[in-house]
Order: sequence, then C-alpha cells, then structure tokens
Amino acid sequence: MSIHKKGSAHWEGDIKGKGTVSTESGVLNQQPYGFNTRFEGQKGTNPEELIGAAHAACFSMALSLMLGNAGHKAESIDTTADVSLDKDGEGFTITKVALTSSVKLPGIDSAKFDEIIKQAKAGCPVSKLLKAEITLDYKLN
Repeated sequence: MSIHKKGSAHWEGDIKGKGTVSTESGVLNQQPYGFNTRFEGQKGTNPEELIGAAHAACFSMALSLMLGNAGHKAESIDTTADVSLDKDGEGFTITKVALTSSVKLPGIDSAKFDEIIKQAKAGCPVSKLLKAEITLDYKLN
C-alpha cells in the first residue's frame, strides 16, 4: 500500500522574492513564505517550521501506535520539534531536530516506557526521512 499526499509551492523573484505554500487538503492555502519569514522573523511560514510540525505530529502518532501495541493508551502526548538550520559553506543544512515530548500516561513502567518512546523516535517515518541528528528529551507524567 502506498499513500500519496501533496504539498506545493509557488515562488516569484530571486532569493529575496516571495512565495506561497499550499497543501492538498487545503489546510495551507497560499500561505506566504520567503526569505523574510525564514531568516528575518516576519509573519508567514518556512520550510523548517513545516518540517518541525510534520516531525512532531508523526512522532506523536508513532508513539501512540507503539504504546497501543503494548496495551497502553496515553491520555495526551504533546511534542515539539526544534529544527536547526545552520550555515554550511555557501548554503544551509538542516543539521538537527530536537524532539521534546510530554506524555500523560499513568501506570506504565518507566523502563518499558523508555524502550517504547525510543522506538517511536527511530521508527516514525519522518525520522527515517531526515539525515539530521535527531535528539529526544521527554517527560512522563
């Protein structure tokens, strides 16, 4: 089985030009992005923010699945992905993603939880996609 989802971008001008990003679902519809939203803190989105949201969402779903397979159901999973974009010669490279997750799941053995959450970090499809270093800090409540 293969699932296909689409995102698209429109760009005008040089590197300091402007663009929009859209998703097939319409959740993002011509959302502005550009040099100013990526490097100058202006309103709009950027590729790193979108990768962070995708990674946090994917990891949280993978953790939910793996906990369920072990007979556990989290009350909540809140994850942030901090994506680092660093200068690399003439260009830039995404060098690191720092996942931080807070999981509310009473009654699970902490050693078992440690094992499952580390498997989720390694096993989520977005983690598998990225070449960057991926770290994980988490709190079990």
